[in-house]
Amino acid sequence: MSRNPRIAPATPSSLGRSIRLVRSICRVAGAPDLIDDSRVGLAQHGVIAAVRRHDTPIIFDWLVNGFSYQGVSDSIAEGYMERHGRMRWHDIAKALVDQPSCPKLTCYWAFEGCGYRKGAGLCANPHDQPGCPLPRHDLRNGRLNQTAYSLFLFMRDLAGGDIVGWIDQRLEAVGPVSVSDRAAQLRQALLEPLRHIYGVSNKVLAMTLSDLLLAGDAKRSAWIEAGGAMIAIDTLVHNFLHLSANSVPITPTARAAIDPAVADIIERIAGKIDARRFNSSLPANFPRFVQFAIWRFCAEAGLNRCNGNRIDDRAPCDQTDCPVFDRCARVALKPV
Repeated sequence: MSRNPRIAPATPSSLGRSIRLVRSICRVAGAPDLIDDSRVGLAQHGVIAAVRRHDTPIIFDWLVNGFSYQGVSDSIAEGYMERHGRMRWHDIAKALVDQPSCPKLTCYWAFEGCGYRKGAGLCANPHDQPGCPLPRHDLRNGRLNQTAYSLFLFMRDLAGGDIVGWIDQRLEAVGPVSVSDRAAQLRQALLEPLRHIYGVSNKVLAMTLSDLLLAGDAKRSAWIEAGGAMIAIDTLVHNFLHLSANSVPITPTARAAIDPAVADIIERIAGKIDARRFNSSLPANFPRFVQFAIWRFCAEAGLNRCNGNRIDDRAPCDQTDCPVFDRCARVALKPV
């Protein structure tokens, strides 16, 4: 059963209900150690040290590994990489030393439209494929091959081989703006150029960048502020905002998960919830913490409460044992 509505700006009454409800959900499903856990993961992969040294290859290796989990379960992705290896910066750098004949590998701007498909062995320039290094990497599908090369060329050409310096410059370029607009400005300063990297969804990009920015360097305050603004909207979070507070009328759309109105509502809710109440070391205004709490509350891998497996879209939720049952509007997603 499809659960993919579109959401419009919330009314004051629905927003107030959402704030009260989400505050309770943050107590139930919030991750007070969100930044600390990310810091441990980055340290294990050498990323924190790499940020300090401006070591782009190490950061590339970590990013492209994270991007490889798209589209399948973590266990399937991990198992494939264990058997077939992982893409590394130096693999691509070495492959491009001989300057392959395909013009799409000359620079980031030329790479668009590569079109490599692993199963069919097709690409945009088949006559150049015998000498092309891109298909030689045994990744799970051709889309991942294109993602790895697109990311490499972005970091080499647009970021000048220094992704840390590029992030610093992009965030510094965000001029004085109102408090209400700052989160969106910081987020867009990074997401707008990075979302053109081939094959990376907005959700995965926001999740991965959030970890890097929040935990990559405790002394980079702009990174932490931007990381806190990286909201990863998926269908679970999107639908929750309608189901729980009857925020707005809905209509189906395949692009619901990237509706900017959803991010705006999350930010407005987060502005009324002091995350320091859950961990004094967290930023007071922490949209990513709020969004992640909602996701954990809904997801089967979390508390498994508000999702299509537990709730019939045609009727209001009847989970009387839910910890926020009395506070939730319990709207039917697709009433008969």
